[in-house]
Amino acid sequence: MAGVRKVLPRRAVGLASLRAVSTASMGTFPKQVKIVEVGPRDGLQNEKTIVPTAVKIRLIDMLSEAGLPVIEATSFVSPKWVPQMADHSEVLRGIQKFPGISYPVLTPNMKGFEAAVAAGAKEVSIFGAVSELFTKKNANCSIAESFQRFDGIMKAAQAASIPVRGYISCTLGCPYEGKISPAKVAEVAKKLYSMGCYEISLGDTIGVGTPGLMKDMLSAVMHEVPVAALAVHCHDTYGQALANTLMALQMGVSVVDSSVAGLGGCPYAQGASGNLATEDLVYMLSGLGIHTGVNLQKLLEAGDFICQTLNRKTSSKVAQATCKL
Repeated sequence: MAGVRKVLPRRAVGLASLRAVSTASMGTFPKQVKIVEVGPRDGLQNEKTIVPTAVKIRLIDMLSEAGLPVIEATSFVSPKWVPQMADHSEVLRGIQKFPGISYPVLTPNMKGFEAAVAAGAKEVSIFGAVSELFTKKNANCSIAESFQRFDGIMKAAQAASIPVRGYISCTLGCPYEGKISPAKVAEVAKKLYSMGCYEISLGDTIGVGTPGLMKDMLSAVMHEVPVAALAVHCHDTYGQALANTLMALQMGVSVVDSSVAGLGGCPYAQGASGNLATEDLVYMLSGLGIHTGVNLQKLLEAGDFICQTLNRKTSSKVAQATCKL
């Protein structure tokens, strides 16, 4: 019957059947992957219209209900630089803290760290880059100066027994400097790890990377930092985020950053589109038989909620495919 189209119900389709395909030949994949949900921070920070605090809190609560183990809640950055995050303390205090779930926050400097701790932060993140120009635009300092800032935060965090995660931006390319040397990424990653960051998230900030570039970069970094301490954070500007993530998984990485509905960008990286959509990541991992602990249906509902609030279409292919037409 030409022209008749079957409408798929609003649910995850065919995950069990996907698992029926033997993955015996893919023994290199980890059995479990920890997903770090960055939507409430990295996803929303680039939105021009201020998202109400109550909406941010509800989004985080819905993501907690979906079973995501780590949800980056907000950023304690100056409202002058990122107005969207001006309500950081209210958001962190307002969310439900689910047992077993971490709610890290981004802290660019000591002032941000102190405000985060005062608001009840139990884990923080710091961010650096391998590009001098990007660091200047993003953090208003040089790479060397950024490490001086990190030193103060690391000492204060260690004294307070607060774990610190390190982000590295532009690991596969920079909007200002172009190609980035894998050796340079390895050097910065080694510094962050030696300072005490328990995990290093390697970001393809403008999404220009390919699986080949990911392989070369990770090979260099893994000579300096244990793979168990590495995560990948892929943007989907060129449609390579899932492929790049799959390459990282094959190389032993078992921590992946992603954003509900594929929200995101970067205020200081022109042309950077959204992050890898968490829905798409969960669907792929489920099809590989890799455990995440995430309920895809509840995750889809969280994506629906924030997209309706923002009055925009989801960037998740899975959400698009399973919605009622």
